[in-house]
Amino acid sequence: MSELATSEATRWLAAFEAALSAADIDAATALFDDECYWRDLVAFTWNIKTQEGRDAIRAMLQARLADTAPAHFRIEGEASEAGGVIEAWFTFETGVARGRGHLRLKNGRAWTLLTTMTELKGFEEKKGERRIAGAEHGAQPGGRQSWLERKQAREAALGYTEQPYVVIIGGGQGGIGLASRLRRLDVPTIVIEKNARAGDSWRNRYKSLCLHDPVWYDHLPYMPFPDDWPVFAPKDKIGDWLEMYTKVMELNYWGSTIARKARFDEATQTWEVQVEREGQPVTLRPKQLVFALGVSGYANVPKIPGAETFEGTQHHSSQHPGGAAWAGKHAVVLGSNNSAHDICADLWENGADVTMIQRSSTHIAPSASLMELALGGLYSEQALKNGISTDMADLIFASVPYRIMHTFHIPVYEEMKKRDADLYARLEKAGFLLDFGEDGSGLFMKYLRRGSGYYIDVGASELVADGRIKLRSGVNIERINPRSVTLTDGTELPADLLVYATGYGSMNNWLADLVSPEVADQVGKCWGLGSDTTKDPGPWEGELRNMWKPTAQPQMWFHGGNLHQSRHYSQFLALQLKARMEGLPTEVYGREGPHHRR
Repeated sequence: MSELATSEATRWLAAFEAALSAADIDAATALFDDECYWRDLVAFTWNIKTQEGRDAIRAMLQARLADTAPAHFRIEGEASEAGGVIEAWFTFETGVARGRGHLRLKNGRAWTLLTTMTELKGFEEKKGERRIAGAEHGAQPGGRQSWLERKQAREAALGYTEQPYVVIIGGGQGGIGLASRLRRLDVPTIVIEKNARAGDSWRNRYKSLCLHDPVWYDHLPYMPFPDDWPVFAPKDKIGDWLEMYTKVMELNYWGSTIARKARFDEATQTWEVQVEREGQPVTLRPKQLVFALGVSGYANVPKIPGAETFEGTQHHSSQHPGGAAWAGKHAVVLGSNNSAHDICADLWENGADVTMIQRSSTHIAPSASLMELALGGLYSEQALKNGISTDMADLIFASVPYRIMHTFHIPVYEEMKKRDADLYARLEKAGFLLDFGEDGSGLFMKYLRRGSGYYIDVGASELVADGRIKLRSGVNIERINPRSVTLTDGTELPADLLVYATGYGSMNNWLADLVSPEVADQVGKCWGLGSDTTKDPGPWEGELRNMWKPTAQPQMWFHGGNLHQSRHYSQFLALQLKARMEGLPTEVYGREGPHHRR
């Protein structure tokens, strides 16, 4: 079957290359099935764009084929076949780049096609056989600078006597992962971070915080975690790793630096970024500005009557230091997603009397089931034994178009319902409002569509199910009193601590303050697919809005997401930035207009 599948995929690639070489767009589109998708990550479109259907594929080729000049499509390894679908990896080239792709065939025609840019010709990373010598052998009159002296000289100059090409605002895992890729491409870059040290955004959170995603899913670019790294890394361990990473990757990392204001100069096509570095004002003038401030914008803190009269402590979940000070006290946590569960468990462990206020239904995905059913095929020890590297897993995940991704996930969560039926039954008996997404597709689709509405259960659900964490569901806080809260059903709960685990706004909210409200509205909402589900209104875009691709504001970008997304998409954002620095033509195809401005 493998030989037959490989032969079939090879024939398809040869026919596809022949049609493209002849500029026969009708012949090329005829190779696609009636239902078909071509997802391109930069290679053809200088965008992150999915073409859905033959008409969309034809339109893209009509606009981009001549400039792209694709060639040398070659199958990589052996194809496979399962359930009537042939899958194959391949490599290819364009006029300016090399790429890698993935193909799924049904009845001899393409169902899904993924094309990705892997490197720019003439601007390859200096790795492997191209790595630098490092040492300069032989004697030189007057001596020479050491590696450290050269590094210190570069750091002293950049931002002062020399300007960076890129400034990244945000020095968490996303910002430093992108900066590492840009450094390998020789793109002068400065990372701006308000905290003193890399990793402080992790260190400063409550002590029980840890990653809910497993280690195989969370590696940073170029430097995977050691093979004895814990499956779920504690926050301080992650913080130390990020700090080490910035040093080993030799990043220009400006800690204790606050971005005050940014302005784009149309005349010079340059940004003017006012920052305060360790109390001293500095003006940076990069060509490209990247916001890497996580997966969301400012913290959402609801305006509730009486909040100003509260005599206890109230804060957003992002500012929660831990539950140690609340033993024997009454705590109320507004919210029922990841942070709410983590904080409730932390407070309970520290002896607080804690009540969770669940306003609407939440998807619960038990960690063990999630790892086995949803992630195990791509990100696990078994996946590695099966020959699926992290990079390959990232591409397999990327090869599934968002339009049909939910159909891949529904069976996973149907099985989860069966496997964890006892937990779900006990949660519902306790009054917890459960859901599996509006179409039953579970956690990942909720994450992509809205970035909220779920909890990866690492233990708190048991505390809710058996009543150790008290629960009030289907209600909200109507009024805050000096030492209590009144719920919308009239119930009054005593409260010494009130935690707002109420999520965050869109990333473009940062722009209203740092750039201008006009630019924030010009760019529009970040995140979401336009699925027309809760908190993800249409129109359908088919990709995450404004992420890792050109925005409506020239020379401004958003980089974020979880560790997997930051690692994977930093490659494509870095290549887009490098191409612009080198003056390569980068005509963007398929720009989307702004939606849902703020």
